[in-house]
Amino acid sequence: MRPLGTTLAALAALASPALAENASNPLAAVNNTDLRYQYYDLGGGFDQQDAIIDGAYMLRPDLKFKYEAHYYSTDVSGTRENDLSRVSFKGIHFPSERKLNDTWGMRTAVGLELILDFGDPAKGTGLGSDQIAPFGGVALTNLQTGLTLIPLVQHYESYNGPTDVSQTAMRLIALQPFGDGYWAKMDLKLPYDWSNDIWPASAEFQLGKNLNARLALYGDLFVGLGRDRLYDHGIGVGLRLKY
Repeated sequence: MRPLGTTLAALAALASPALAENASNPLAAVNNTDLRYQYYDLGGGFDQQDAIIDGAYMLRPDLKFKYEAHYYSTDVSGTRENDLSRVSFKGIHFPSERKLNDTWGMRTAVGLELILDFGDPAKGTGLGSDQIAPFGGVALTNLQTGLTLIPLVQHYESYNGPTDVSQTAMRLIALQPFGDGYWAKMDLKLPYDWSNDIWPASAEFQLGKNLNARLALYGDLFVGLGRDRLYDHGIGVGLRLKY
């Protein structure tokens, strides 16, 4: 039996050598560091810009450590504010991984995220409340085409700070490689905010290309959905270092 964390990648590679695990899949067993910039139109003439360091490291074949840091620039308060918004650390355990049939393989995941929020709600740079967020998910991979479907659910709960956070977020991700190192991704997010009784839904679309074995480049499009949306639309760009 292959070690946990390598089975799906190995099986997909056997079916098609061009297929490999992609760090745009949050349940991928890979090491990477992404440098990202995102711009959001908040409506009413206001905007938010987010500079992000987003990476992951495999501590063991079945255990992944993920980290993020966000630096905001926004004028939502009426003046331009620039500040470190938040830093998060996430542990992801892969309890099982197996081949379901000749076409599909499955990886399960559970984990816990710690979010340290340094922002100021009055300035629009964050919530100011630290949070803990358990989650679980499944990655279903087509071993012939590389299509991966990832349903996830995560609950965020604040334990200090001025903002009461209690939110359950559901996500459905579809990730498809194609062509000469390209991939496309759709990420539908449907969170329910228990504190405010709202559904700030959104959809994200990504198109990327693996430039070589160590480097990838991608662009993002963000769309706020519904009357409770937090932004109207946005764009982003990312540079991925793989190791």
